[in-house]
Amino acid sequence: QGISPEQFDGKGNFTLGLQEQLIFPEISYDEIERVHGLSVTIVTSTENDEEARELLASLGLPFKQ
Repeated sequence: QGISPEQFDGKGNFTLGLQEQLIFPEISYDEIERVHGLSVTIVTSTENDEEARELLASLGLPFKQ
């Protein structure tokens, strides 16, 4: 489990895509009409992907080994 470390763009920014909003426990399956996806991009001020990976890991993002 964990987040793939391959989702960096080469400049220290990280994008995470979610296929459906049902991963959030606040959303009831019975109350939605359509399933929606979500993209989250974290833009950092680091110089490269390795520095960004270290920064995000120190903030608690669980990257795959």
